[in-house]
Amino acid sequence: MKPAIVMEAITKRYGKGDKAVDALRGVNMTVYPGEVIGLIGASGSGKTTLLQCLGAIIDPTSGRIELGGNVIFNNGWLIDDIRTLRRDKIGFMFQAPYLIPFLTNIENVAMPLLLAGQPYEKARQRALELLTTLDIADKSDFKAYQLSGGQAQRVSIARALANNPPVILADEPTAPLDSQRSLSVINLLNELAKQYDTAIIVVTHDEVIIPIFKRIYRIRNGLVFEEKREIRDKGTGYLSQISS
Repeated sequence: MKPAIVMEAITKRYGKGDKAVDALRGVNMTVYPGEVIGLIGASGSGKTTLLQCLGAIIDPTSGRIELGGNVIFNNGWLIDDIRTLRRDKIGFMFQAPYLIPFLTNIENVAMPLLLAGQPYEKARQRALELLTTLDIADKSDFKAYQLSGGQAQRVSIARALANNPPVILADEPTAPLDSQRSLSVINLLNELAKQYDTAIIVVTHDEVIIPIFKRIYRIRNGLVFEEKREIRDKGTGYLSQISS
């Protein structure tokens, strides 16, 4: 199986000379289709910088990034239209769902498709399919303020999946949720990753969900170390094997 994401020797330096700060120092990471991995580290360790480099939000200083079998960065971007890359190839999830408040849920999910040029009815059909998969189709015509936190996060997951991207980047997606809903969201992401053959990277501090990940990358001072895990039970896990 070809990897969905390959990062090789990624560095990110802010500033110059004596004031330079190395936020990332030779990061290597590989994630496969259908896989959900955890990215864990203390505040200031480089998690957000790494996600922003992979999401083409900021420019790495050096290194190589491969996305869906195509090299998109090799000591410089190899594609002309970064916005189209983000829209079509990368789904984003955040701590807050960031749903557009004056749109209905189905319109929020359809928006990335419409921006990509899909016909209106086809975009709505795809949005409804995703909302149905996420068991929230009955709230299709509701707006964000009418949803619970867990329901709103499900809509944001549907939106991230809308263009069927090979990669989804999730930055603390369970932060505003209680333990039960956090477990529900991560178990759901695992199911969706396999169903849609999507690679998902989850940045988290949430100790409740960490045992669920089969693989974890820990980041410290801009350096990344991998841990491999074996899961005994779905929803709860025990670390039986570690390699780093």
